[in-house]
Amino acid sequence: MDEAAGLRERKKAATRLALHEAALRLAAEHGPDRVTVEAIADAANVSRRTFSNYFSSKEEALFHGDTRWLRRLLDLLRAQPAGEPPWAALSRASVRLAAEVYSDDGTGMSWLNRRRRLHGHPGLLAHQAAAYAASERELAGELAHRLTGPDQALRARIMAATFLATLRVATQHGIEHPDASMVDTLRTALAHATPATERGGGAAR
Repeated sequence: MDEAAGLRERKKAATRLALHEAALRLAAEHGPDRVTVEAIADAANVSRRTFSNYFSSKEEALFHGDTRWLRRLLDLLRAQPAGEPPWAALSRASVRLAAEVYSDDGTGMSWLNRRRRLHGHPGLLAHQAAAYAASERELAGELAHRLTGPDQALRARIMAATFLATLRVATQHGIEHPDASMVDTLRTALAHATPATERGGGAAR
């Protein structure tokens, strides 16, 4: 990728993030039901047409952070050594991601606190369920490449679902115990959830 193309991609990423941040802010201030695409575009200082170039709906803008972190997690998972057991590889990748997200500047926790206000909102449940299922499928597809033996697809789906449940529990625990390190909490939760076939293997660092 040349320098000009790289600059364009960074500008697109910045605009997408600005729209996501605006959507979260408006949802926190007024409630998700009262947020409109027009209001998000205005808050981000872009046109309605520009919004449509990045997101198909306000729900997609609201949950962009989840999509963004999933993309990063998959990239980190692919970067793990090919011979590493799947749960160990996933654990290392997710702990690395948590360290990136929950840095010392507090922006990660600030984002999480705004994002969690959307959880369980009736108007967003359908989108959340669809997004969760899509995340599980993508993660399972990546994990299946690291599995051998019978029932690879089934085992990969089980592992992906277990990971997402563990992530949800660790995140909620971290919210309820703000003095604890989110990275350490996730590392501990993943260790407890390690499949029997990988116990005694490498721990997430």
